[in-house]
Amino acid sequence: MSAKVFAVAALLAGTAMVLGSLSSAPAQETAVLFRNVRIFDGKGSALSAPSNVLVRNGVIAKISTADLTITAEVIAGGGRVLMPGLIDAHWHAMLVRPTPAAALGDVGYNNLLAASEATATLMRGFTTVRDMGGPSFGLKRAIDEDLVAGPRIYPSGAIITITSGHGDFRQLSDLPRTIGGMLSRMEQVGGSMVADSPDEVRVRAREQLMQGASQVKLTAGGGVASPFSPLDVSTFTEPELRAAVEAADNWGTYVATHAYTPVAIQRSIAAGVRCIEHGHLMDEASAKLIAEKGIWLSTQPFLDAAAASALGPAEQDKMRQVVTGTDRVYALAKKYGIKTAFGTDVLFSKALADRQGSMLAALTRWYTPAEALAMATSANAELLSLSGLRNPYPGKLGVVEEGALADLLLVDGNPLDNIALVEDPAKNFVVIMKGGKIYKNSLAH
Repeated sequence: MSAKVFAVAALLAGTAMVLGSLSSAPAQETAVLFRNVRIFDGKGSALSAPSNVLVRNGVIAKISTADLTITAEVIAGGGRVLMPGLIDAHWHAMLVRPTPAAALGDVGYNNLLAASEATATLMRGFTTVRDMGGPSFGLKRAIDEDLVAGPRIYPSGAIITITSGHGDFRQLSDLPRTIGGMLSRMEQVGGSMVADSPDEVRVRAREQLMQGASQVKLTAGGGVASPFSPLDVSTFTEPELRAAVEAADNWGTYVATHAYTPVAIQRSIAAGVRCIEHGHLMDEASAKLIAEKGIWLSTQPFLDAAAASALGPAEQDKMRQVVTGTDRVYALAKKYGIKTAFGTDVLFSKALADRQGSMLAALTRWYTPAEALAMATSANAELLSLSGLRNPYPGKLGVVEEGALADLLLVDGNPLDNIALVEDPAKNFVVIMKGGKIYKNSLAH
């Protein structure tokens, strides 16, 4: 080896050693102490005695009624309520703000639009969302890498649907479909994928898992937003649904299905699906089956047709049909003790997204404030844990307890007495923390 080559090699080796020592150096420890707070732990029906909560390196390290003397950034709680960050179990991070047509347009713009909405979502106190359809993998990565402020995202990837099913946004001019031919625009952008056989379902499910899906989403029946999808229809066959369940099970995770009607619900359960989304048109027999099998019901408090305001007259009429089932689905969930998750399913409307907290408060039509808040925290976190080793955020969410991830809200007021506080997060959430990092602290001013 010549002297020149040896010198270059030595320089590169030395540089590598320096970089290696930098990368292996321990991260700087961070500590935040919430002093004099009363805790809603995400499970109970009462607040704790005045307490102190120490957060260290993104985890709740210590909770004590005694004073904690430690070097840390101190947040003087002044007797305010400390509670877990909120979780939305049915969200569409990429589809909140664009119109249906724009969602199939410029990918770069839509990602920037979704990033802006992600920050707004976090500032409403929702520190975690389960994304139930859409190309959110890149947004999730940007949030995880701290390039964008936003909630934790449990992504499903593309919605898997059938020809003419809920999630098929093609035009009639796109037909007939060429089997094995060109993908439609909605498939190209990763919004939804058409699958019309068990083999096609298996491929599409595995593709979402390959990209990092924490769960897989299929549409087992008709829906509101899609133009060629009547509410009453059942779509996938049981073998097709089972193909997705098998693919997900092989990856240690689960399938959730969009299903309003008894046929769609019961067929999903027969195929091994572990979570039903919506369920507003279910009957008594379906509710009993869900309860007996221990299936999750992820439903939404739809009380008016505003959720379809950006859609056409036919879609708005379908939304009104769904709204008529809202009281019944919650009554059945309570009657049979169904494991119930809270979500909002906001699509194509920033104005509706701004009402995310109001939809949570609306649960008090059927539940106590404590029950509603527990549903949006610890119960939703239990649903998220179904993803097993595919969980992108190992650790305990949805609770305020030692060892849990430090996703926390400091509330100016007591939401157990006045849940309407969550409707105005800009005013009432004075501190918003995710993973031990403070994203908002109005007390500092």
